[in-house]
Amino acid sequence: MAHDDRRLRVLRAIVQDYVSTNDPVGSKALAARYDLGVSPATIRNDMAVLEEEGYITQPHTSAGRVPTDKGYRFFVDRLNTVKPLSAAERTAIEKFLDGAVDLHDVLGRSVRLLAQLTRQVAVVQYPTLSRSAVRHLELVPLSTSRLLMVLITDTGRVEQRVVEVPVDTESETVAELRTLLNATFTGAKLAEASDKAPGLVEGAPPHLRPLVAAVSATLLETLVEPSEDRLVIGGTANLAHGSTLDFPGTVRPLLEALEEQVVVLRLMAEVDSSAVIVSIGEENQHEALTGASFVSVGYGSGEEALGGLGVVGPTRMDYAGNMAAVRAVARYVGHLLAES
Repeated sequence: MAHDDRRLRVLRAIVQDYVSTNDPVGSKALAARYDLGVSPATIRNDMAVLEEEGYITQPHTSAGRVPTDKGYRFFVDRLNTVKPLSAAERTAIEKFLDGAVDLHDVLGRSVRLLAQLTRQVAVVQYPTLSRSAVRHLELVPLSTSRLLMVLITDTGRVEQRVVEVPVDTESETVAELRTLLNATFTGAKLAEASDKAPGLVEGAPPHLRPLVAAVSATLLETLVEPSEDRLVIGGTANLAHGSTLDFPGTVRPLLEALEEQVVVLRLMAEVDSSAVIVSIGEENQHEALTGASFVSVGYGSGEEALGGLGVVGPTRMDYAGNMAAVRAVARYVGHLLAES
């Protein structure tokens, strides 16, 4: 076990050194820069075992070693604690996000902030409609035969639809309809709201039934076929600052995968608001992301994650720092949405 502990210390030193210098690491450099308490010969032996076990490897162009995906995974799984951000960093997050005026602004600011804090590509998912509840339904007459239905969720998300109504409507009728809809749907989870619609039509006053039926049909379409969950992406220029060792060849496939969004949304489906998830290299199960790592966490006002946010970058990244930044920003976004 003593050997295992020492080899873990050697692996940690290799990961930290490679992440900070971007140079493959040799035993002499480790002995000189880290107080490992053993001779360079012992470090060489430990590195030979780590290489044999698949935790480090030797790039063709260098005498030094670099961590493999397995090595990074071992390192991340044994991070005892995610280092907390400094008071100055926490204050900067608070100050930057507190100025936001609405949900779009909160998420846009979060992406810019994460990209700056981590020097990686930042991604933030809009709150998924399926996990949201109705805060308010607004109806705005556009003409006597057309209404604008605005669905506002408790997460600050806004969905708008134009409803063609079968009968001419007066403003008093629209007000009556608005009151009825809000009495029925306010506070309902979107997943449950669709069950309430059929009963609403049957129970409505006769003169409102055609209108209720038209608005309910549009509302059901909005709930059953919600507009695609969207992502805000920022900091893609940070990928260009890496080295050819980070992404042999080109970063273009990764940029294209990020732009497609569906790849990242699939990864976001796993987010948890209680723990930061780190997906390394080939664990991402998408060809474009096999040279990348994805650090993500859910944000929300309670136990349930309303959406996810995270950073994508080369496997050679500062995992502890990125995990701390992602977690801190997610917590603050959750507080802001709870207060809104």
